[in-house]
Formats: sequence, structure tokens, C-alpha cells
Amino acid sequence: MTTPLTLTPGRRPDGTALLAAVGEIDMSNSRELAAALAGTDGPLVLDLTGVEYLDSAGLSVLFPHAERIELVANPLLEPVLTISGLSGLSGLTTVHGG
Repeated sequence: MTTPLTLTPGRRPDGTALLAAVGEIDMSNSRELAAALAGTDGPLVLDLTGVEYLDSAGLSVLFPHAERIELVANPLLEPVLTISGLSGLSGLTTVHGG
């Protein structure tokens, strides 16, 4: 069974590509995220503020794009992004409250 994940592409006011994810990212749907990342060229802001769970399959999809993505996440994901080293490679903005 696939875990619910919604991916919404867009653009920031400055023209930078934006991909907003809502739900959970795990091995059942990480291919969807991989395809969305691969389908976006250049710098990308990945908004994970709506993601409640991110497992190693999701992390493995993010690493190949670390040099070009900026992560925006909720405090729940900050430890896994920091411990994995991904936040140091890509940059991480943590959004508190909502």
C-alpha cells in the first residue's frame, strides 16, 4: 500500500522552482518524489513543512540533488535531516509554528 504523498510544483516570487510535499515520504512513494526532483532543472526549494515522516528511502532520493536544493522543513524533520548530513549539504530552514 502506498503512503499518501502530495507533491505540488510551483515557483517562488523570484522565479526559483518550488516543490511542496505533504504527507509522508517512505519506500512506498519515494519514486514519486524522485521523479518530481528529476523533472525539475536548476535550483529548487523543497518545502517539507507538510511532511510528517521521512524515512531512509526518502533521504536517499534527496542526496543526489543536495547541491541544488534548499530544504524548508518543520522541526519534526530537523533531527533526521541534520543527523543524515543532508542539511549541511543543501541548507535547511526550519519553520516553527504554522
